[in-house]
Amino acid sequence: MQKTVLAAIPLAMIFGLGGCSEPAPAPEVEEAPILMQAGEWVLTRKTTGYNTPTVTPAQYRAALEQVSEDKVCLSVDGEGMPDAAALAGKDGTACTYKDKMARKGRLIATLACTAGKGTSEIAVEGNYTADTLTLGETMTQSEGGGAVLRATYDLSGKRMGDCPKG
Repeated sequence: MQKTVLAAIPLAMIFGLGGCSEPAPAPEVEEAPILMQAGEWVLTRKTTGYNTPTVTPAQYRAALEQVSEDKVCLSVDGEGMPDAAALAGKDGTACTYKDKMARKGRLIATLACTAGKGTSEIAVEGNYTADTLTLGETMTQSEGGGAVLRATYDLSGKRMGDCPKG
């Protein structure tokens, strides 16, 4: 019997039956995702850079004074991505996401839009909550394969409530 007990001791240590094992790590608590809410938003766009092949210093200074404020009924898709056309503002129509990532209050995306006789590509990066956003945008407008305008913006937004019915 003594041999059986002595043989069981190494097995007990191997399988942690000796009572000296470390406690199992606590399971990680997954954070609830931050989802932007659809509704009526006020979006404020401030021009921070403006460049065309023929821009004059006066045109550049005038562009930097431009601030627009738009009320939009912002839709948000099932992945939590806001409507691409709302983010593009007046810089494009029929916008789609070329790539996109929204995670933990951070949004990084590239939009492809129609713009006049050409296209515009808008790189967007910044932070958001359920009812606010602060993004930097870089827009490049092209016609015939060449860039004709590049502009940068600071875009901020605040959700005001539900969209008006009607």
